[in-house]
Amino acid sequence: MSNETIYEELGVPHVVNATGTKTRIGGSRIRPEAMDAMARASEAFVRLSDLQAEASELVAEVTGADAGYVTAGASSALALGAAACIAGDDIGAMARLPETEGVPDEIVMPRTHRTGYDHALRAVGARIVDVGTNDRHLGTGSRNVEPWEIADAIGENTAAVAYVEKSYTEPPLDVVCDIAHDEGVPVIVDAAAELPPTSNLSAFIDAGADLVAFSGGKAIRGPQTTGILAGGADLIESVAAQHLDMHAAEAVWEPAPKLVHPGRLGGVPRQGIGRSMKVGKEELVGLIRALQLFVEEDHDAAIEEWLERSRRIAAELDEMDGLEPSLTADDKTAVAPEVVVFVDPEVAGVTATDIVGGLRREEPRVFVGADALPAGEFTVNPMCLTDEEADYAVERIVAHVEE
Repeated sequence: MSNETIYEELGVPHVVNATGTKTRIGGSRIRPEAMDAMARASEAFVRLSDLQAEASELVAEVTGADAGYVTAGASSALALGAAACIAGDDIGAMARLPETEGVPDEIVMPRTHRTGYDHALRAVGARIVDVGTNDRHLGTGSRNVEPWEIADAIGENTAAVAYVEKSYTEPPLDVVCDIAHDEGVPVIVDAAAELPPTSNLSAFIDAGADLVAFSGGKAIRGPQTTGILAGGADLIESVAAQHLDMHAAEAVWEPAPKLVHPGRLGGVPRQGIGRSMKVGKEELVGLIRALQLFVEEDHDAAIEEWLERSRRIAAELDEMDGLEPSLTADDKTAVAPEVVVFVDPEVAGVTATDIVGGLRREEPRVFVGADALPAGEFTVNPMCLTDEEADYAVERIVAHVEE
């Protein structure tokens, strides 16, 4: 492996990414076409509301939503979506966030959907009301969350229902949307890592979701600092009003009419809760180009490429005593078919933790998946590896077993 990257020039070891599209090591490889578009975008200026309006039309087209918006990552999309559900078109409420006195600020959420990422909802002033239990894990046949529990939790202070989309989450999204809509409450879906398949761009909108957040820096391979929010036109308008630079004289304030209708707001909004979540013109253009390419891509071919790479990695690791690799090709919770490697410390002479920790201390660092270390396992994800890097990762894993 060559160490001739910009990071070594800066005195920082680069990473061989065998763990997937993790933000902590830079997400995915941005598309070269998106990089070219970003470079061209840096050469001139544009009114950001015009550019967001163009992006909105593209997002609407590919998701089936009324409108869309480019955010500073999926977490920003969730925060701005929550702010829109709380403040609506009330510019006074927008100006007061995260103070929510006098407006509904509760977001109902199944307890088993709670993650550290719901901090994005709370950051704008929302109070999460979680419902349900963990009873499914008792093995009694009970479900974690019953639909009636969500309905029971919705009241006059409810601003939205939040839902984390995974293959194992319950109740089904369409059931949750029906419950929320019967009470006149919108549903926000966190689908940050649920691409591919491309069909998921529209699946959650089709199920009834009012706002859906996707990452722009994972499978779409846009700038790591971007996300997408798709949803209803009124909610997206509120997002734009709380995010765009509105610090302008009212007499000449004319935001893009396809995105924000000045007359409906009754005045110029103050700089909103989204001001710290700015998206630059370069990132906007990069995301637009990456999204265009993503929907045109042959995802079956990409998955087959990942599968073949994973098979090759598994076959090579299977030759080592103490390593027991298997594939997750049929595991629908994983976007790519990963290699799961069980380490038998009695045979290998090292633990999974020893291998993972040792790999991360090398130069270049090698990152493999560490989520299952308590079970004595690590994973190798093919999505962000070149063939050369895959060979290097295997070589270094083997070296840590042979030491």
